[in-house]
Amino acid sequence: MEIGKPFDYAAPKPGESIVDSRARIAQRQAEALEQRQRELAEQASGANTPAARIRIWERLHQIALPRNPAHRVLSVVAANTGLSLEEVRAEQRDRALLPTKPEP
Repeated sequence: MEIGKPFDYAAPKPGESIVDSRARIAQRQAEALEQRQRELAEQASGANTPAARIRIWERLHQIALPRNPAHRVLSVVAANTGLSLEEVRAEQRDRALLPTKPEP
């Protein structure tokens, strides 16, 4: 199950028993939990760059990295991604240097 995707499999399907319906729902919930655990592991994986870890964190939490270098959530980002606070701030600085798209 993808984050943001509606929980659309709760209703029993035509001809499906209550037992089968509950088993199907339990299976889907277990799959969703496994997927979430994999994504959480990816956000802290040393195989990913700091920028990639932060992008994963942003996607999982559906929030952009704050621009303020003193923002309180930066310590949460650092803890969740396995990065130091300085590495998170370095990503902030790198993003600030990127050219912005001109508005039409």
